[in-house]
Amino acid sequence: MGDTRLIHGRYRLLDPIGRGGMGEVWRARDESLGRHVAVKCLKPLGPNHDHAFTRVLRERFRREARVAAALQHRGITVVHDFGESDGVLYLVMELLDGRNLSQLLEDNKQHPLPVADVVEIAEQVAAALAYCHEQAIVHRDLKPANIVRLGDGTVKICDFGIARLGHDIGFTSRLTGTGIAMGTPHYMSPEQIGGTEVDQRSDLYSFGCVLYEIATGVPPFDLDDAWAILVGHRDTPPRPPREHRPELPGYLERVILDLLAKEPAERPGDARELARRISAHRAAPVYVPAVVAPAADAPAGAGRLPSWTHGMTTGRKAAGTGLRTAPDPAAALSGEWIARPATGPVGEPVPESRPTPSPEVLEALAGRHNAGLSLGRLGRWTEAGEVHRAVAAEREHLLGPHHPDTLASRFEIAFTLSRTGRAPDALRAYKHVTEARIRTLGADHPDTLAARQEMAYVLGRLGRPFDAHRVYTSVLAARERTMGPDHPDTLRCRHNLAFNLSRLGRLEDSHRMAREVAAARARVLGPDHPDTLVTRYEVAYTLGQLGRWAEALQTYREVAEARARALGPDHPDTLAARHEIGISLGRLGRSAEALDLYTLLAEDRARVQGPTHPETLRARHGRCVNLGRLGRWEEALAESREVSTVREQVLGPDHPDTLVSHREVAVGLGWLGRWGDALAAYRRVAAARERVLGADHPDTLASRNDEAHCLQQLGHATEAAELYRRVATLRDQRTSGGRQAASGP
Repeated sequence: MGDTRLIHGRYRLLDPIGRGGMGEVWRARDESLGRHVAVKCLKPLGPNHDHAFTRVLRERFRREARVAAALQHRGITVVHDFGESDGVLYLVMELLDGRNLSQLLEDNKQHPLPVADVVEIAEQVAAALAYCHEQAIVHRDLKPANIVRLGDGTVKICDFGIARLGHDIGFTSRLTGTGIAMGTPHYMSPEQIGGTEVDQRSDLYSFGCVLYEIATGVPPFDLDDAWAILVGHRDTPPRPPREHRPELPGYLERVILDLLAKEPAERPGDARELARRISAHRAAPVYVPAVVAPAADAPAGAGRLPSWTHGMTTGRKAAGTGLRTAPDPAAALSGEWIARPATGPVGEPVPESRPTPSPEVLEALAGRHNAGLSLGRLGRWTEAGEVHRAVAAEREHLLGPHHPDTLASRFEIAFTLSRTGRAPDALRAYKHVTEARIRTLGADHPDTLAARQEMAYVLGRLGRPFDAHRVYTSVLAARERTMGPDHPDTLRCRHNLAFNLSRLGRLEDSHRMAREVAAARARVLGPDHPDTLVTRYEVAYTLGQLGRWAEALQTYREVAEARARALGPDHPDTLAARHEIGISLGRLGRSAEALDLYTLLAEDRARVQGPTHPETLRARHGRCVNLGRLGRWEEALAESREVSTVREQVLGPDHPDTLVSHREVAVGLGWLGRWGDALAAYRRVAAARERVLGADHPDTLASRNDEAHCLQQLGHATEAAELYRRVATLRDQRTSGGRQAASGP
């Protein structure tokens, strides 16, 4: 916080009273008014921190300040001031003299609170929630640690860090990443888990979880595995509270169970109605609490969190032994880890003697890792890669090269390499992570399988679908064996396998599997969940490959409409579905409609993502193609040249998209009868693809065929025939080699 420990020349920081994530809370003195306050600061990350992802965190912090400062209610923490001082963002709040509900349960030796206290807390929180909801604000992270009871009995809701303004959905989605469920697993509503839109009734569900815990001593789904907790919220009726604590009043049990209804429509209509129901029974007798031991933990579910909650741990339930102010930062990424000894080249353990790094250092690294993930969700893959490389180097130095947290950073480096077009580098990185995870975690560990699955994805990108198929098949068998056929990670593997089947030319098999996965995801995650829509998108893709373009067009339109509802019209996934609608229209001979669509799409992409964004250029490329189909070759050639120039500047001369644009230039030159210029352009593309992808890659072979066709047009029949034969030989060798690999062990 700086040597002076003075913020903005006014707030004197006295001592820390809380820490978590990227923030610290200090007890401070307001030198101007002579009063004590609480100051929440966005913790600086030291001299070597990455400035790029700090911008994301700062925006979240500012948003919390704006939301919290707008609220004026007895049951909500008062915000006095907000600003920035010497690069430190700060939020000044009233200093609360009390204990949060999590601490009260701990003080009570993990036993439930007195019934009279539960009812009093319920009534006050319901009133505060009613006020928030009337301001169109949904808290989204209600839990015992965010509800404080003061010494005079006043109850206050704190921490609006991920609160959502009802009219500001688009802004929130940019901060959280669409489809990423926010919240703490023990207290998340089914709609949060499903990744669908939430409203005030989600807060009511979370509050029901809180009431259940303070009334019984355990959360409604008291499990150690985060995936099992999420499935419990979504699918399993909670055990009635009076089975834990028989002396609870019947009306209180009914209130809690109504709040925990799976369907939002079955919960109380609003917090005002909830407050009225509680108040109506205030005259009823209250009971002295019996000493009830916490229920034994239920067996943990198998598997890991679904892909859309990547990085989420179970979090801290309010009741439980070993409760700490902040979660263990090492466990935040690796969970429980019992290291297998790393082995050297002759199988001997490699001795490692490292001092244990401080929790503060590990917490800072975990925060930087998560910020790198946030940059990735925003599509800023280059910056994300820089963050993960820096964190990986520090983790390797502190924890060793084989520690799960180090390997988690290495995994994310590989992921960013894949997303920035560096597939060969990504493949090498994934192989390193896979081998290390097999040694330290085991071949069937979910993290090992995740690395192998991404390795298969990159193999497919490199034009090695037979190798990818072999890896996908092996990973799928392990996932089905260890996690079950309907686990979201199993379904993701099947989705990828379906896509790879289309690369192998097994189009009917690909279409069948994609339809099965889409149906399973709709059943498990919901019909409008982003993962379900991704698979329906894949169904449309295989329909197109099968030549069933009318069906593909209809499916793409349905996906685009569902994404617009669930994610918003400007979300990249919605825009991607619109792009595929354009492709389908072109394939159906409706080029004029496709041209209009791509014109509007390019404008929308430029507005949302910028004029030089790769997807904006891809939409402009679609315009080029359809201008040509309409016979407007001079216009098509001019735009193709412009797009190829920008792509070369933005993506590099050998990027696949750049080469596609160069090829489109060659196509235009050919149609205009300029075959000599076209031949030079085709050869340039073929040489680049051979250099980057290899001589027998399908894209390289397609370019050589283009070159042969051009030679033919120029009257060089012998040279063209020789090139055609060479291409056919390479293609046959590749196909036969791939078949042998696919049938191998």
